[in-house]
Amino acid sequence: MAITATVNGKPVSFTGEPDTPLLWAVREELGLTGTKFGCGIAACGACSVHVDGELVRSCSLPVSEVAGKAVTTIEGLKGADGTLHAVQQAWIDIQVPQCGYCQSGQIMAAVALIKRAGKPSHDQIDEVMTNLCRCGTYPRIREAILKATGQAAEKAPSAAMGDA
Repeated sequence: MAITATVNGKPVSFTGEPDTPLLWAVREELGLTGTKFGCGIAACGACSVHVDGELVRSCSLPVSEVAGKAVTTIEGLKGADGTLHAVQQAWIDIQVPQCGYCQSGQIMAAVALIKRAGKPSHDQIDEVMTNLCRCGTYPRIREAILKATGQAAEKAPSAAMGDA
């Protein structure tokens, strides 16, 4: 049974089993490999994508759950003219990634946060950005989110979001 959805603005049809995780459908059937597999239990956030504008962890979401919905992956954040999303550009400007493995999920989470909060505070960033980064780039992640929203990237008032 084919499951139809829209991925990054294009209609698609997934032909695998309905209980296949969205992560594997996107990576294997569509060849969109920017979304990463991290833990497989929705704990780390490396697989984060947007479904109808909401942040989801695609490793645990059956592809059948996205039937008729709009999915956005990291590849879909760019503008039609190839312009990077403000968060993607801030990530580059601040040089956020170290190994980079978790960063597509981090960016997707940051975009969802900004969509919901506009100009998030340090506390909002620390509360909402729950994706794991083994390299500990949390201070740069926070700085990039602030930059993307036009806020001055000043030192956080508390040691949170992985700062030790």
